[in-house]
Amino acid sequence: MKNDSPFHRAAAAQSRSRRDFLWQSGGGLGGLALASMLGQDGALASGGLLEGKLHHPAKAKRVVQFFMSGAASHLDLFDYKPELVKRHGEASDFGEPVEAFQNGLGPWLKPVWDFKPYGQCGKMLSDTVAPLGAVVDDMAFIHNMVSKSGVHSAATLLQATGFLMPGFPGAGCWVSYGLGSLNDNLPTFVVLPDHRGFASNGVKNWDSAFLPSQHSGTIIYPGAETPIADLFPHKSGRFITSQSESESQKLMAELNQDHAAERAGDQRLEARIRSYELAAKMQLAAPDALNLQAEPEHILKLYGLDRGPQKWPTEINAEEEAFYFSQKCLAARRLLERGVRFVQVWSGNDNGFPRRNWDSHENIQRDHGPLAMGMARGAAAFIQDLKQSGLLEETIILWTTEFGRMPSSQGGTGRDHNPYVFTNWLCGGGIKGGVTHGESDEWGYKPLDRANPTQVYDIHATILHQLGIDHERLSFYHNGIDRRLTDVHGHVLTDILA
Repeated sequence: MKNDSPFHRAAAAQSRSRRDFLWQSGGGLGGLALASMLGQDGALASGGLLEGKLHHPAKAKRVVQFFMSGAASHLDLFDYKPELVKRHGEASDFGEPVEAFQNGLGPWLKPVWDFKPYGQCGKMLSDTVAPLGAVVDDMAFIHNMVSKSGVHSAATLLQATGFLMPGFPGAGCWVSYGLGSLNDNLPTFVVLPDHRGFASNGVKNWDSAFLPSQHSGTIIYPGAETPIADLFPHKSGRFITSQSESESQKLMAELNQDHAAERAGDQRLEARIRSYELAAKMQLAAPDALNLQAEPEHILKLYGLDRGPQKWPTEINAEEEAFYFSQKCLAARRLLERGVRFVQVWSGNDNGFPRRNWDSHENIQRDHGPLAMGMARGAAAFIQDLKQSGLLEETIILWTTEFGRMPSSQGGTGRDHNPYVFTNWLCGGGIKGGVTHGESDEWGYKPLDRANPTQVYDIHATILHQLGIDHERLSFYHNGIDRRLTDVHGHVLTDILA
């Protein structure tokens, strides 16, 4: 390393501030992570706001959220309506004026697939999600969910962050902020996007917003050549040696410590330090966590990963969807058992035609079929895997989407947006299995009891409760307001708790 390098000039000028040094060096860190010395000195504290002082005993330690981007049809998957079968093809009559997103108010449309009862609970499931029948006695269905918007971007934000507008932390960010990490070398909150791209709003769904930035979700693409962007030096960085990297990390540690000592309470620097320190530790931990082929053969077979994705040249298909969704599910299990608190698994992206998401305006069978079967196979394997390992008892699984779809048809074979009612289901982590909370009306158009719907605030309040957190007491003061995940709403759904 040359004596006139930026690092040697900085070391020689001890009076120069860290900010000055970064400016003279081009404003960046040269792609180098901080040394583990920072973590040893306490810069990477693992505890959250409530470390050691939960509001009540926790029933769960971690959360997995399955998010179906584009609005999955409750009517064709989980919420069986015999009246739609009986009235199929008749002119739809809702008994009131209906504001539809794309005027999808054609004749009543029966479920595209047949329904059958599964499990001891006798829950009716569509044929396209039949694999979930093996675990349905562990699941709690909520059929009276409502949204405040029928627009994808706003409704997705509502389910992901509790607010219709951007600028608010994702649910995983709040869990990270409240509980901290269960590990020292992996992120607290991990996001596994659809392999084809992001859903509506992109990173805004898991951004930390006004919370310290270390609580943002970390994006990982299991199975990709580069699962985590920028974790390792670029191939062109052949000039980086073990010695130069070690010396650079040591110098950066000293500079950051000096800078932090003069600016007590500056969360921006603290978050940056934690980010780079975590990146250094992930270089060792992440490859192991994401090495799915290290799993025994019977686990790979359970997830259908004992062979590659069976691709077809044109249409998306269930085999391919099952492979990629199961890949994310198995990666999620490996991350959870290594101490990741919150994993968000996405199905569907915001681009492409034919549909690569759940927004089935034109053809429910074409769009939902492969996605639903793929999701069901992966999710069923995931639940069985967690159950046999004992992780299910302390892991909450939430399945959601931004809203549902109308019982009337659109273009004969599709369905329009339905923010007035849709379905969620939960599993594990002290959630009672084989039960249903709330009902939709005979058409699956609105909640049967319109005065008492379930909202996302209730889901979030229930999840936080199972984690040992009173949702009304987990807050962050921002712009003169004590903000919280559930805003000013939310009730714990006590009837689905074991």
